[in-house]
Amino acid sequence: MKSTAPKIGFDRFIRLDWALAALKVRAGITEMGEFSAILDAAGMGAAAKTKTRTVLNRMWLDPRPELVDFANRGAAIYRAQGPASVAALCWGAAIATYPFFGKVAELIGRLSALQGDCTSAEVHRRMSETYGEREGTYRMTNMVIQTQANWGVLERIDGGKRIVRLVSVTIDDDALAAWLIEGAVRCLGKSASLSSLQSAPVLFPFAMARPLAFAVSSSFSLQVRSDGPSHRVVSVR
Repeated sequence: MKSTAPKIGFDRFIRLDWALAALKVRAGITEMGEFSAILDAAGMGAAAKTKTRTVLNRMWLDPRPELVDFANRGAAIYRAQGPASVAALCWGAAIATYPFFGKVAELIGRLSALQGDCTSAEVHRRMSETYGEREGTYRMTNMVIQTQANWGVLERIDGGKRIVRLVSVTIDDDALAAWLIEGAVRCLGKSASLSSLQSAPVLFPFAMARPLAFAVSSSFSLQVRSDGPSHRVVSVR
């Protein structure tokens, strides 16, 4: 699966209401003027606002060509389901668009899987192993963690030294479940086993109410193939 994704890209703190404003424009519910007004009201400087818009453009307003249909289908789910789907939709768009965001999510999901929390130092160390030990990596990792906290999926305690994952949101709609799984596969950049996707660390804020087999097999954007007697693999068409 070819991708033109930037290596890092997600370099701003993004509040959920800003991402929602962009999603509403994509869904045809509001106009760009309302989106711009929300960013204006945040009191950012000109440079910060431009960079924030760039992040949101790639997620919803002007996605990369291979993600246009993905964004459109996410917007259609929002039109059908409304506010309850916002966090999941923005999460799926973020991990599909920004592998850096997805990697932070995967690490937090994996490191907090047993006890429900982890240290931010461990997340920073693992990110530095992948993206290099430079100031930008540390700063952008912090931006992602801060963003995820604002989106209501985790809490930072002990002065930000520890990260606690909050109660998972149950996804009981098959269309949204399949769309989230597609986001995870796009984030990985390769096919993944169906069994591993049921509890993929990158989707740690969400719990799938039902086994994924039906939702994935009924998706026009995903394909499932057998890779052995009892091993099924999911990929993007």
